[in-house]
Formats: sequence, C-alpha cells, structure tokens
Amino acid sequence: MMIAAFAKDKAEITFKTTEHDFGYIKEDGGSVSCEFEFTNTGNKPLIIIEAVASCGCTSPEYPKRPIAPGKSGVITVYYNPIGRPGGFKKDVK
Repeated sequence: MMIAAFAKDKAEITFKTTEHDFGYIKEDGGSVSCEFEFTNTGNKPLIIIEAVASCGCTSPEYPKRPIAPGKSGVITVYYNPIGRPGGFKKDVK
C-alpha cells in the first residue's frame, strides 16, 4: 500500500516578472537597480530565508519579515558595473 500526502497549506511566491534588461549602462555611471515585485499566493506566511547573487557585483535586498497570504513585497537587485565592461547576465536565486 502506498499513501501520498500533499501539503495544501503552504506559502507560494508569484513574481510579476523574473527578468530585467538594464539596456545600455555606462561602466562609470555608478550602480543601477531594479525591483522584482511578488505576491504570496499561498495560504501561509511566506518567509524568504536568503537571496543569493551569482557574483559579487550584484547584490539583492529582500524582506526580512514574513509576507502574509495575499500580500506583496519587493526584492531589489543592485548591480555595480565599475570594472566590468561589456555585456553581462547575472542570476539571483
């Protein structure tokens, strides 16, 4: 006999968008940033434990408090282009 159980009560994060194109930016123009808006579409509080960038030139800032069901939040991602000429693609997880 096999019994499967699935959690019905859980937090679920839904982003408005998961990508951002900065377009052309100057290397000496200083840091740039973008915001990723999300909503907790689950029925339990959403807790973001960490957000990690693929390299040190990119840094995410995320809510430290739980996001209630139905409420929204923002993850802001900063990119510093100094010393990094040319195209780039960075990930934040």
